[in-house]
Amino acid sequence: MLGQDLEADVSLTRAQLDVTDRDAVRAAITGDDVVINCAAWTDVDGAEEHEAEALRINCDGARNVAQAAGRVIYVSTDYVFDGTRREPYLESDPANPQTAYGRTKLAGERATAEANPRHFIVRTSWLFGPGGRNFVETMLGLGPEVRVVDDQVGSPTFTGHLADALVTLARTEDFGIHHLAAAGSCSWFEFAREIFARAGSDTRAEPCTTAEFPRPAPRPPYSVLGSEHGERLPTWQEGLDAYLGVRV
Repeated sequence: MLGQDLEADVSLTRAQLDVTDRDAVRAAITGDDVVINCAAWTDVDGAEEHEAEALRINCDGARNVAQAAGRVIYVSTDYVFDGTRREPYLESDPANPQTAYGRTKLAGERATAEANPRHFIVRTSWLFGPGGRNFVETMLGLGPEVRVVDDQVGSPTFTGHLADALVTLARTEDFGIHHLAAAGSCSWFEFAREIFARAGSDTRAEPCTTAEFPRPAPRPPYSVLGSEHGERLPTWQEGLDAYLGVRV
């Protein structure tokens, strides 16, 4: 989703470039290139059984890209935190991932930083946008009543807004860790209810707990991201409106 929303001089798909192939990466990327690395293992539950494979992509692949690029943005995640607090996580807060996915993404952050001093680590959360499976489309395909988790809180982030912010950030010298997620926060239940309201759907959402829908990988109860840089994306409601306006 994010890769499709980025307007780049060259966009390489997974089929065109395997980031775990060091020689292929060096052939495709030069030291003059600014690279936004959207390649990732994003199957959170699948990573629990395939952590080594996820690590190859999220860490080893990230290192390959960072070593080859002139400057690099590594897109990371709220899952590097444990989700136990009740105020937004800042860039300086200690990471404590509770899942295989979170561990591999944190390893990718560190590998990127070690490989290239001209790096941006951008943590974001709850992405939705055109061109891929996402929560909004899932909800709009259900009905007439759905049960949605109400004890996980985050910031649903529209990929179109994030893509614009990444391009802007890449043109700066503000290297280091950045948190870029939608302003505001909500639970998945609150998000679903707003989706149905704004889309004009008659589907009714009912709240439930995480314990009622156990998953292989634990979800952070609270994963709202704040920023010490003062950077803010539009609100998640504005992101939802923008998405509903462009979806096919």
